[in-house]
Amino acid sequence: MAKNPKDPKTIFPEITDDYKALFGDDLVSIILYGSATGKDFRPGTSDINLMIVLTEDGIDDVDRSFEVVGKWRKRGVAVPLFLTEVYIKSSLDVFPIEYLNFQRNHVQVFGKDILEDMKFNPEFLRLQCEREIKGKLLLLREAFIETSGKGKALRGVIGQAIPSLIAIFEALLHLKEVSLPGDRRGIIRAASETFNIDGGVFEGLLDIKEGTSKINDKECFTLFKGCLQEMRRLSKLVDSLEV
Repeated sequence: MAKNPKDPKTIFPEITDDYKALFGDDLVSIILYGSATGKDFRPGTSDINLMIVLTEDGIDDVDRSFEVVGKWRKRGVAVPLFLTEVYIKSSLDVFPIEYLNFQRNHVQVFGKDILEDMKFNPEFLRLQCEREIKGKLLLLREAFIETSGKGKALRGVIGQAIPSLIAIFEALLHLKEVSLPGDRRGIIRAASETFNIDGGVFEGLLDIKEGTSKINDKECFTLFKGCLQEMRRLSKLVDSLEV
């Protein structure tokens, strides 16, 4: 059995051949996105995320991919996003944070680069930031209560939350036209400086996510409470952010 790749680029030729064989001329693009494109990739731990862009005809036959998707899942490739250009263009106003994140963290594997020249309406981006921060705050508070603030469960909540928090920071920095660092820790520090939030709290959460934290359960409890406080502050800030 083939092992999970240490470098995602090594699978590009084979995975391209697989999807070209499935979809032929209906295959528009294959795009690698997320942590596998940069410094934050950890072989064997990080998912390898792909976007498969098809024609309008091709997307109707997405079931052709069942076997190929299963094959690559065994090698660390997550179930891809299957999209069309029409869908992407018509949803930039709905999911600007997600598409901004795709644009910033992508490698073109095959075909047309549909992400490179995307433009984002600042007000749509601000509105989604506000909605995501307030929604995330509610969910984190609920999870805090549900776990009774207990260590192992709380660490699991943190691990799931930190990627979306960093995506929000990226979007906010983009709105302020701040040059974006290429790694998650750099993004946290830039957001801390720009918006006067306690970056140490979010770096502590990232340490837990990356498995490098040595804090005990009591310290984890305190850190999570700090996260809730900083999210409240950020919520108020974004509410009045001018774009």
